[in-house]
Amino acid sequence: MADAHDFAGTVPVREQHRFDQAALERWMAQNVEGYAGPLTVDQFKGGQSNPTYRLRTPGHSYVLRRKPPGELLKGAHAVEREARVMAALGQAGFPVPRIHGLCTDDAVIGSWFFVMDLVEGRIFWDAGFADVPRDERAAYMDAMNATLARLHTIDPKAVGLGDYGKAGGYVARQVARWSGQYLNDELAGRHPAMDRLVDWLPRHLPATDDVAITHGDFRADNLIFHPTEPRVLAVLDWELSTLGDPLADFAYHAMMFRMPPDILGGIAGRDLAAQGLPDEAAYVQAYCRRTGRNGIGDLDFYIAFNMFRFAAILHGVKGRAARGTASSAEAHAMGERFARVAELAWEQAERVRG
Repeated sequence: MADAHDFAGTVPVREQHRFDQAALERWMAQNVEGYAGPLTVDQFKGGQSNPTYRLRTPGHSYVLRRKPPGELLKGAHAVEREARVMAALGQAGFPVPRIHGLCTDDAVIGSWFFVMDLVEGRIFWDAGFADVPRDERAAYMDAMNATLARLHTIDPKAVGLGDYGKAGGYVARQVARWSGQYLNDELAGRHPAMDRLVDWLPRHLPATDDVAITHGDFRADNLIFHPTEPRVLAVLDWELSTLGDPLADFAYHAMMFRMPPDILGGIAGRDLAAQGLPDEAAYVQAYCRRTGRNGIGDLDFYIAFNMFRFAAILHGVKGRAARGTASSAEAHAMGERFARVAELAWEQAERVRG
């Protein structure tokens, strides 16, 4: 989608995301155990949906994640859900940053926010881990696999998340939601592959309907790895998390094997063995072994569904660009990506069809 440098690192706080820093300091003094200023604030280049800031004091570094200012769609930018799921999983020993506090008072900085630890480590923007030696890459891939499998084997009720989402029917609801958004955005245009998927997906839903805590956007660049070891220290960006189908969640992650490098950092088309990477079959087998499954018979469907969902998201961005909220060049680029992903999604559906 974009070059890693577009999202890595920090910049001075953007004009539209500035807030009363003194008010934040007062809140932290009252709510964050051990806080001692003075406080320095800058903004991460990423965090496009929920603005994200680095907070530094002489003795500690934190991250602040907030709802964007202004009027928002109902249920969108739910930072309180992110804080809740990370706090619950942290208590269970799952690798997430420590949550220090959640503020639901708009008067403090203008919107709800939470503060968590800044976890020092490495973020990889390439799912093939090209930045590490060849003989270490499989271990990094396996660490991702093990972390997602571990998430899916946590009992939601046991960690206080039994009501974190609806139990069952996740894929059917998602298909209906994204189909509606695609069909209702006439300005963004239609595509034959998407039209076929809107018709095909609801008629081929898997018979199984497992429920687990799902991340919703589990990929390499949402993980912080140990500075020198193939070990996940923290999973970030829980905005799309819910109770959902773990196989859909895993398939979104495994979609990297079928996505080209310029879309979500995919590894399709690479010589995996030459680069020290497992192939899709071995990766799926490792996940199944860890979660007690014999296999994923509906994998092609789940990948078609996830590509459809991603295409629908791109379609929405294309529509917003066409309405004048972005340049015509961006609208063209989004349209090109949308069409490619829609066509890839239909290719996966055709694998199901035989």
